[in-house]
Amino acid sequence: MQPFGEDAGHHQSADDHSWERVAPGVLRRRLPQWDATVGAVGGDHCALVIDTGSSLREGAVIRAEATALLGRRVTRVVLTHPHFDHVFGAAVFAGAEVYAAVGADELLARSAELLRDDAVAHGLLEDEAGEAADVLVRPHHPVSGQLTLDLGGREAVLVNVGPAHTEHDLAVLVPGSPDVVFCGDLVEESGAPQAGADAHPAHWPAALDRLLALGGEDAVYVPGHGALVDAAYVRAQRDELARRFASQGTWAPGGPSRDT
Repeated sequence: MQPFGEDAGHHQSADDHSWERVAPGVLRRRLPQWDATVGAVGGDHCALVIDTGSSLREGAVIRAEATALLGRRVTRVVLTHPHFDHVFGAAVFAGAEVYAAVGADELLARSAELLRDDAVAHGLLEDEAGEAADVLVRPHHPVSGQLTLDLGGREAVLVNVGPAHTEHDLAVLVPGSPDVVFCGDLVEESGAPQAGADAHPAHWPAALDRLLALGGEDAVYVPGHGALVDAAYVRAQRDELARRFASQGTWAPGGPSRDT
């Protein structure tokens, strides 16, 4: 299984937090501390951001940099799943329409304190965690199947592929040359896939099958943590998860959970 970047053999270090061009008009950045990925997609009229970081401070940096790099105001935000390192920056995207898998809005409405405590337990400063939890954004648009967003000359296809890593997993396909699939934490490259109490391991291999059907063999797959990967990597991770679950009967994550 080999990760790859825009050039063959490229592997971005977790210490390199600059934006990376995945395809024309499609960017991603690996954030510090938890190595979580955020994405940005530019259309003719607006920009879309995929995940928002672990704090309001981090979200503000993402918004400013994505706007400057794409030359477009961010009017759409997609949350791939409701974990603090992917949703805590959403409140800084004032006026943006927020999309997530159906049910994520209700979960976030009742889980602000739990997410705050989880963030602090994983090392986020208490003040920053509390601030983000106080203004936690509930998604405006629940996605139950598939939804295509028109960004002006470019589309982004949101696909509900969960439950797997969480109860509410959403993937994003950006058609182009190449096609790009933002996987959220359904796929991880910088470590073994992590499963918390909200994971559905028995359904995880099927979710990766849906990702592979969505992107196909030639797509670039953007994991929730780590370097860009190809279809072979996703398939190998899918097979490993299936073997692990089948042989053990219960889920045994490959290491301590990074986000729960």
